[in-house]
Amino acid sequence: MKTRALWMTAALGLGLLGATVLQALNARGMAPPPLVPPAPPARHVAAEGRVFAYPGAEVRVSAERGGRLVRLAVEERQRVRRGDLLAELDGSELDAALREARARVAEAEAEIRLAAASLARQERLVEQKIAAAHDLDQARRDLEIARARRETARAEAARIEAQLAKTRIVAPISGTVIARPVDAGETVEAGEAIVTLADLTRLRIEGEADEADAAALAEGAAVRIRADGHPDEEWRGRVEEIADAVTLRRLKPQDPSRPTDTRILAVKVAFAETTPLRLGTTVELRIEAAKR
Repeated sequence: MKTRALWMTAALGLGLLGATVLQALNARGMAPPPLVPPAPPARHVAAEGRVFAYPGAEVRVSAERGGRLVRLAVEERQRVRRGDLLAELDGSELDAALREARARVAEAEAEIRLAAASLARQERLVEQKIAAAHDLDQARRDLEIARARRETARAEAARIEAQLAKTRIVAPISGTVIARPVDAGETVEAGEAIVTLADLTRLRIEGEADEADAAALAEGAAVRIRADGHPDEEWRGRVEEIADAVTLRRLKPQDPSRPTDTRILAVKVAFAETTPLRLGTTVELRIEAAKR
């Protein structure tokens, strides 16, 4: 009871003090300061996403022709530059075929020299009216056939050279080897993946927001990014692209109670700062809602 009486006395004193202050302000002709309501908290749109590479920044490098891998020049997590050798297929048979094709080119060039000399001789004989015109026509035909054989041999050599070049698999972009599913000594088929490269400096987030929040999303909006593996950290980003159409969910929600067949609006988010997040990491997004 004594404590309650003390509280009541204190409240009454504060009330009297407030009244005294208001009276003093009115006596001086001063109006009390207006009460400013607190600003409503900024509204955010919650979304989930995953870290992906920008288009063209992740490449699955495949073999253009089948064969046995005689060399793998890279390891996982290794940095490579565009044009660096990644792997090499067995090209011994093609080497032999190329030497044969080049020999046929040399043979055809010898035939051309012989046919050209024969044609010159026949032209002199025809001028001297010693040989018939038919012999001159035959000499010209022999020279044309020899030249055609040389072009055929050159084309064959070029075809084999192109096939041989495909035995050397080089990096189409600069990046990091993030996957290497094969080893030296294995036989691979045409189109089979040898390595996967990714430029890890060109990453963004592909997020999914509920379609009900579509009106609150805008390009350029600030984004806060969090990940389970970094519970005490948060990073900044911005919305750089919003899909034109609503689609079905692609990402599996982290909350198992959430439905997986809901319709979403895809949102692309660019990082505004360096993060330790890796390719494929699942993240939570808080997107600043657009003002209406």
